[in-house]
Amino acid sequence: MATTGNWSDKTHIGGYGELHYNNIDADDSSKDKDEIDFHRFVLFFGHEFTDRLRFNSELEFEHALTKDTADGSGPGEVELEQAYIEYDINDQLTTRGGLFILPIGILNETHEPNTFYGVERNDVENIIIPTTWWAGGAGLSGHHASGLSWDLAIHEGLKMPTDSYRVRSGRQKTAEANANDLAYTGRVKYTGIPGLELAASLNYQTDASQEGSDGLDEGLLFSAHAVYQNGPFALRALYAEWNFDGSGVKAANADEQKGWYLEPSFKPRKDLGLYARYEDIEGARSRDKFDQWEIGLNYWPHEDVVLKADYRNRDHDLSTESGRNFDAFDLGIGYHF
Repeated sequence: MATTGNWSDKTHIGGYGELHYNNIDADDSSKDKDEIDFHRFVLFFGHEFTDRLRFNSELEFEHALTKDTADGSGPGEVELEQAYIEYDINDQLTTRGGLFILPIGILNETHEPNTFYGVERNDVENIIIPTTWWAGGAGLSGHHASGLSWDLAIHEGLKMPTDSYRVRSGRQKTAEANANDLAYTGRVKYTGIPGLELAASLNYQTDASQEGSDGLDEGLLFSAHAVYQNGPFALRALYAEWNFDGSGVKAANADEQKGWYLEPSFKPRKDLGLYARYEDIEGARSRDKFDQWEIGLNYWPHEDVVLKADYRNRDHDLSTESGRNFDAFDLGIGYHF
């Protein structure tokens, strides 16, 4: 049996959290919002069994409060977002099994608040890529000295509702997940040039609703992104597009869902960063078809603690949703350890 000292040396605890203030002034005043929310409180637990075998986990509380009520009216959730065993086959190959975050996009794997600009996460990696997106399954990763890496995974699929065809609502979160029709994810990433990251991912859903003959069949997500850092200047760019098959999803004009964003930033000092972001999104619902401008700043009193402020302006593509157009001012504080 391992001694207490050996156990503590090989067990790691961490976490992150973020408090948000949102002031939204919408064209339809009934959609205004003036709110303070402790959006996320997350704890990490990990343990190294050997130099090659380890366990990682992530437990998240959302919106500070959950209620055990018959109508499910509590504002928060408790979610297990990661719990997997990882094994290094050799210096280049790693395999994992359990519940893990899918290797798609920029924020899905790295979403601690001190690592990105803006109080709220960008909307492309919320509506099109449903960050945070995790699943139960198995994966294999390869890492090469040239800066090239790749990931393959087989896992539970989406179970999207056919009344909205909303991707985010289809995450099963490995809670008694229907595994009739599995999904597959692959990614290729290149980091061989200092300051540059290029990546592309594919996610294939064999049946995006887990039900036959319901008008929603297979789906394919393509995502590509670039992250570039040169001194105080940085740029993030991402494009993501879903294509779904099925008579129902096509009749609802939700068979193609896509979005992109461009985010330049500038750090005049090590502890201060300024940014701008433009997003264009065409989701399944009419409210998820819009473009948005955003500007703001981050201040890091410590590299793992951040204060944020931003201004957002959103315009919906459809006149039926014009009441949802808004201007917003947001403040946030976040930490990671």
